[in-house]
Amino acid sequence: MRNPVTRLDERFSDPAAEATPWAATREALEDAQLFWITTVRSDGRPHVTPLVAVWLDDALYFTTGPEEQKALNLRGNPHVVLTTGRNDWDRGLDVMVEGEAQRVTDRALLERLATAWAAKWNGEWQYQVTDTGFTHGAGEAIVLEVRPTKILTFAKGTFGQTRYLPAD
Repeated sequence: MRNPVTRLDERFSDPAAEATPWAATREALEDAQLFWITTVRSDGRPHVTPLVAVWLDDALYFTTGPEEQKALNLRGNPHVVLTTGRNDWDRGLDVMVEGEAQRVTDRALLERLATAWAAKWNGEWQYQVTDTGFTHGAGEAIVLEVRPTKILTFAKGTFGQTRYLPAD
């Protein structure tokens, strides 16, 4: 999401609030060590779980085991919401990313992503690249990409809600 259309939603913002700059939102996505993903089960019930993700080339990437609940959910409905932020009421920035999760199998991209995971967590997340995703000590990992269709930020302190939409 390069140069997104940015708009402060005044309905949900303090009178003195200003739109959160895209650079600050991108930095929050790049630096976040934990995200929460929401998927939908086949019977319509939501499923939420924490995971680690990498922001690269204007998309969020995450992994899952092929038989984990989120992987099962995504087979029937690729729509997801990923959130990150702080548990403080009056400071920080919360970010919500909406989009569709698409499986990544391009080996060159997988190599870049494995390097990004290792760098982001000081080598704690080590993946070996395969023709279908990653492998690691716990087994196979499917790699998924979410190209945002909408991003919302929620600034706290001076409360402001900013919406980002693709410029295309």
